[in-house]
Amino acid sequence: MGNSDSKLNFRKAILQLSQKAQKIDDTDDQFWDQFWYGHQTSLEDVFALVPSMEIRNIRNNNPGNLATLCYKAVEKLALAVDNSCRTHVEQQCVLNCVRLLIRILPYIFEDEKWREFFWSSLPTRNTPTSSDGVDTLHENSPRTAGAQPVPLAQSLINALCDLLFCPDFTVTATRRAGPDKAEELANIDSCEYIWEAGVGFAHSPPKNANMEKRRAEILKLLLTCFSETIYCLTDEPNSWIAYFTSADNRHALPLFTSLLNTVCAYDPVGMGVPYNHLLFADTTEPLVEACLQILIVTLDHDMIMHQQQQLELRRQMQGSQPANSYDDGFGDNLFINYLSRVHRDEDFHFILKGITRLLNNPLLQNYLPNSTKRLHCHQELLILFWKVCDFNKKFLYFVLKSSDVLDILIPILYHLNYSRADQSRVGLMHIGVFILLLLSGERNFGVRLNKPYTATVPMDIPVFTGTHADLLITVFHKIIATGHQRLQPLFDCLLTILVNVSPYLKTLSMVASVKLLHLLEAFSTPWFLLSAPNNHHLVFFLLEIFNNIIQYQFDGNSNLVYTIIRKRHVFHAMANLPSDMAGIAKCLSGRKVGKFNIPPVPHTNSAHIAALSGRQLSADVDDEDCESETESHDKQSEIQEENAMQALPAEPGTLKTSLLETPAINQMTEREAAHPSSEDTQTPTVDGTSDISQFEQVNRTTTIPSRNDISRRSNTSLNSNESNAIPKENQSRLSVATRGSIRMVPNASADHWTPTPEWIVSWRSKLPLQTIMRLLQVLVPQVEKICIDKGLTDESEILKFLQHGTLVGLLPVPHPILIRKYQANAGTTAWFRTYIWGVIYLRNVGPSIWYDTDVKLFEIQRV
Repeated sequence: MGNSDSKLNFRKAILQLSQKAQKIDDTDDQFWDQFWYGHQTSLEDVFALVPSMEIRNIRNNNPGNLATLCYKAVEKLALAVDNSCRTHVEQQCVLNCVRLLIRILPYIFEDEKWREFFWSSLPTRNTPTSSDGVDTLHENSPRTAGAQPVPLAQSLINALCDLLFCPDFTVTATRRAGPDKAEELANIDSCEYIWEAGVGFAHSPPKNANMEKRRAEILKLLLTCFSETIYCLTDEPNSWIAYFTSADNRHALPLFTSLLNTVCAYDPVGMGVPYNHLLFADTTEPLVEACLQILIVTLDHDMIMHQQQQLELRRQMQGSQPANSYDDGFGDNLFINYLSRVHRDEDFHFILKGITRLLNNPLLQNYLPNSTKRLHCHQELLILFWKVCDFNKKFLYFVLKSSDVLDILIPILYHLNYSRADQSRVGLMHIGVFILLLLSGERNFGVRLNKPYTATVPMDIPVFTGTHADLLITVFHKIIATGHQRLQPLFDCLLTILVNVSPYLKTLSMVASVKLLHLLEAFSTPWFLLSAPNNHHLVFFLLEIFNNIIQYQFDGNSNLVYTIIRKRHVFHAMANLPSDMAGIAKCLSGRKVGKFNIPPVPHTNSAHIAALSGRQLSADVDDEDCESETESHDKQSEIQEENAMQALPAEPGTLKTSLLETPAINQMTEREAAHPSSEDTQTPTVDGTSDISQFEQVNRTTTIPSRNDISRRSNTSLNSNESNAIPKENQSRLSVATRGSIRMVPNASADHWTPTPEWIVSWRSKLPLQTIMRLLQVLVPQVEKICIDKGLTDESEILKFLQHGTLVGLLPVPHPILIRKYQANAGTTAWFRTYIWGVIYLRNVGPSIWYDTDVKLFEIQRV
């Protein structure tokens, strides 16, 4: 009953603050104490008792009251630090201040005039000010003493960081000698109180649920402080993050270590007791999620580096001298510094095992339904993995030197496959593909893909016997064939990954081989090639994949060679693509809005052999008898895969955040030879993709508006209106649909692009078909002769012949292996920043910290 009365008083105090022309005296301690003493109000209660409308009323009508409230809250936190926060009353006061600030800060950030409030010097009584919002602040504040006043923001961060290592409040005390002899919080060595064993710390402190809850709440307030970013349209640096990660924060090292170790040491399954998560409340999971979100936000350092360059340029133009370190680019980010200096194998093993354990959690299978805890922080984990690989190349090489990288690959492919039809998960699809692009730039990743794959994760893909490379190709085919149309900008990335790994793939299964040829057959359809200026790039990528495998891994890839022979008409059709106006018009006349059926591929053995031996199939064979092999394989595996989770569209009403446009592949990658030598300096003519970037530049400067101008903010969501969200030249790009068909998104633009004979000739002559045509020239007569001479009716005999065949000395000189390595740039930096904060916005729903505030970094929409 007493707590109810105190909540009522709390509510009345809020109402009193919002009354017009009623300015509360800052010396009225009896009034202000109602906010921090005498009640135990949870964070959810604070959000219910302090409506957003009233916070805005106080901000707009009584700015002095709001300024005093913020200042008083920070002062109480600082006083608690001075007193080492030993008593229960002080600890409850700290929690009440933290919860109130979490509620208020977003509404301060959304008003541009208030944004500098926390960073302005606190005035004294005798300092004349023009703002009602600061003239009520105390003159005798411990943080305004001396010639250099400390901004309120720094006082707040200092107090919160101190409180995160407060004995008996957020950490277990190591020296128990009575309350009178307790350590002074301002003097303790926080490195002795790191929260979890792991990197740089061997001692694992005892678990304490209450302390974990308090840490999580303080971290939520820090995250709220850092969220100023989402209310800014400009690329201004985030001063909160800059100070938090600077050398002026004496807790920077133990904080970084505590956050990282807490995440990587977490085991949601524990001893494996079924349904334990239903019997006991897990206080560690909210703490792990808060640690993850703080880590990925503070490691988002590229934005600050970009600002340093802008500020330096501005100073040079103005001819002024640099001011203090915080106005001058904010110094070094110690979190990135510490992360980049981790080097011990045992630390790398700890980080990798922790991330893979949590990433694989949703994939766990057992006989008791819902008996194990399921985590939902996979997006934050993928971003953290990306950041660690990006900032610590030694870690990346550690991941790739063993098959442990496959423990990262499988959950990524699982999430890509499961999320492909859900427009609210477009961001998740992007981060998964970007990670695979980063990994594929290293030779070891392609080599590791040759490890046999044993299906342990239920996915709605055809069952096959093969390697992890087959799994990769099969999932990528699913994404392109049946994914959401918002994924079309990722097609280049998906095929670039396959190009990077293709020289190292020793044996592809028949399923994967058919998938690759099916993509080529769809993307090389004449009307598709001529419907947009960049569609032919997809064909160049696929041909490079085939060339790499034929030149470097011919011996083990009889399945792919057999499939190429069977589909030889596709390659001949590409070589003879019409380039005259009449031929172009005829090709485009076959274009249909909706579905355009590719000629079906017969799948019976007799039909295969008939095609190989040169006997023509009847043109009027029934469609059902001539279904593509892709569908044939899918039908064979339907029973085995019926328990797999289906990729379903988003539920109506699902919240999603907008993203910036996907950077182009030529902006995200840099080409280099896998084995550099003096002979490799010249671009090989056989490598048709070497000309892609040249064509792209020509197209951009002549007819096509840039789709990669990501320095500006996109005003539309990747998941909103189709014609606005997809870049213009991609609005006609198609998605391969089921059973040899292509689904087309019509271009509603008035100035429709038209192919010309010169344009077709410019890239058709550079198609890298020499290797494949030579293969067909040598092998097709041999295979036809065997089929006729031996009367073969079984494709296994042909495969056996191809396995023992050789093309040594018959193929063109092998071209150098070219790898497209990921390179960070302003476009990807902006994309990641928007994506990170979009994830954090949607994940913090208990309560929704930023809901109903004027967010500017992205748009919030419902499916």
